[in-house]
Amino acid sequence: MFHGSMVALITPFQNGAVDEQALKALIHHHLEHGTNAIVAVGTTGEASTLDSQEYQRVVEIAVHESGNQIPVIAGAGSNNPVDAIAYADIAASAGADAVLHVMGYYNRPNQEGIFQHFARLNETTRLPVIAYNVPPRTIIDILPETMARIAALEHVVGVKDATCDLSRPIKERLLIGSKKFCFLSGEDPTTVAYNAHGGQGCISVTANVAPARCRQLQELCAKGDYASALDLQHRLMPLHTALFAEPSPAGAKYACSLLGLCDEACRVPIVGLCEETKNTIRQAMTNLALL
Repeated sequence: MFHGSMVALITPFQNGAVDEQALKALIHHHLEHGTNAIVAVGTTGEASTLDSQEYQRVVEIAVHESGNQIPVIAGAGSNNPVDAIAYADIAASAGADAVLHVMGYYNRPNQEGIFQHFARLNETTRLPVIAYNVPPRTIIDILPETMARIAALEHVVGVKDATCDLSRPIKERLLIGSKKFCFLSGEDPTTVAYNAHGGQGCISVTANVAPARCRQLQELCAKGDYASALDLQHRLMPLHTALFAEPSPAGAKYACSLLGLCDEACRVPIVGLCEETKNTIRQAMTNLALL
């Protein structure tokens, strides 16, 4: 279903508002460079600072500009299942192909609570659901046994794994069994190793900046050419690292501003980069012939 290089899309701002023209240009930039799916209004899209009208508009633009050429997945997660259901409904009405659900932050549920959250989503959603497991942001880890229970739900079709535990796709695959299930990395630096353990792609921050190279990396993995994929990953690693030297998505937005794609502005509490980080990003992009 979902595979390859899937961009965790930034949300461009201009004068404090969503820059709709820049957003449209970003979507077409990804279509031109072979990105396999758009993942909008997620963490990298600063969804936590968007109001519901902005959220809906970003998804609508992503769907319209993509023109059914590639899937659009909308972040719809919340630690409150009522809000998560509401955002999933908005995403469905806007025409999204699937929703990405992170949960667990702040209220810190146990594993049964995590399962019950996804069970409620499964009962109400009209869209395929990808579970987002990112303990560094949520504190809570969706353990493999719980992921297998979630995977058994009718509408849950995959996981975005940002645990950095490279044994996860193997452990979870053994527990999930024969159901078709998408294993997607949520960490650019580990995506080659994750794919070697059974993954099918990455929801990538770096793809905002280097979409063609991120697509090539995933194509090499899909062909089983891990030697070439590793060589490309070595060349991409300085950019992966530089983009997260300060809180994301400030790095990705600055890099995209150097490409003339959008303004570098983020919404507070994410603030602009220091000059040292800017220089590091610029050098990493230059080394990749992106500038």
